[in-house]
Amino acid sequence: MTEQANTNRPVWDSEDQFPALCEQLREGLREITDPEIGLNIIQLGLIRNVKIEPDSATIRVILTTPFCPYGPSLLETTRQKAEEILGRQSFIDLDVGVWDFSMMEEGAVPDWGLY
Repeated sequence: MTEQANTNRPVWDSEDQFPALCEQLREGLREITDPEIGLNIIQLGLIRNVKIEPDSATIRVILTTPFCPYGPSLLETTRQKAEEILGRQSFIDLDVGVWDFSMMEEGAVPDWGLY
């Protein structure tokens, strides 16, 4: 995984090989919203990587806090949505990395009312 210049938006491993599929996944995952924060998991930058294989996919996800009360639900909803969009068995790889505001999609912070 690499980072795009000027943002902390991750470039998913499978974007070069499956650009259209990754874009469909990105748009579909926008439907999954963190109920406490009110922003979707793409805006928050919680999807850190996607690896698509012929028969499966692995989605690396972080949470905004280690003890997020909605974490299990968000992870399972993400897995189900990925399977629906990608048409293959999908797995969640929960990354224990620390989330911070710089991981948010460009333009999402003003929508959240922080600045």
